[in-house]
Amino acid sequence: MKKQNFELRREQLLDQYLSAKEADPSRFERRLNLSWSNWGFGLEELEASVERLAGNGLQYVELHGNHYGPSLGYQVEETRRILDAAGMSVSGVCGMFSDDNDLSSNRPIKQQEALDYIIREARFASEIGGHYLLVVPASCGRPDALDAYEFERSVRALRQVADVFVETGVKAAIEPIRSAEVSIIHTVADAVSYIDAVDHEGVQWINGDVYHMQSEEPDIAAAILEAGDRLVNLHMADSNRCALGQGSMDLDAIIMAAYLVGMNEEGRFITPEPLGPGAGPYPARNGMPDAASLDALVRDSVTYFKEREEFVRELAR
Repeated sequence: MKKQNFELRREQLLDQYLSAKEADPSRFERRLNLSWSNWGFGLEELEASVERLAGNGLQYVELHGNHYGPSLGYQVEETRRILDAAGMSVSGVCGMFSDDNDLSSNRPIKQQEALDYIIREARFASEIGGHYLLVVPASCGRPDALDAYEFERSVRALRQVADVFVETGVKAAIEPIRSAEVSIIHTVADAVSYIDAVDHEGVQWINGDVYHMQSEEPDIAAAILEAGDRLVNLHMADSNRCALGQGSMDLDAIIMAAYLVGMNEEGRFITPEPLGPGAGPYPARNGMPDAASLDALVRDSVTYFKEREEFVRELAR
């Protein structure tokens, strides 16, 4: 029986992975750095969230970028105290960009909100030891374009504050998001074009998301390989945007591709962000969570990921 195209691509990926392991086994000794994006936990106290993550063997957390104004968001000293008590560190900050703070907006006041927000979050990320700030070039939750000039406006706006990334040492990680949720920047190729247009040393990285990749890319593993060294963080969820293992996502292929591009290096992370199905996930950041459901979500995802990673690590010819 003739194999399907995805099966052929999977075979090629496996051969590439095994060949790379044989050529330089040292590249594959260190495990992937597993984190978790906590903004989907809603209004839960950070201490409870961190306790849950640490209890499931995680060392890193991607913090909700909740500094929507000067008086809002996590405070540095309190956050450090909570993290230190649990033996955890920050991978990065998940920047949240909506109509309220839209880099691509045709209303300058909304662009200014985005710029002020980026400065606050980049400085917070630096103070708390985070490696990156996720940046969405347009409003998440608005799939329809305002006009034909969103890309250019977004590029020019981000360039205005790009120096803050050099000053703080925090990487600006551009996230491609599916066209059902945003109007521009849907693929890795789009993100590279955007980065090239910004043309600034502080804006050179990509935050991938396998849930969006399954909608916009021909092949998720190939998209990870395309992102290559630019990929500083990879958001994870299964095909239904639920816990890992509860859908049809080929996690083994994703793990192989992640190792091939060096996601097990220091400062690069694999970060589950299972938010559940829906057109726009942002309402979850303001909801009251069900602790038992979140406990199961984290436990099931982390357990399954580690099982699949161990299987992939043991693969040999």
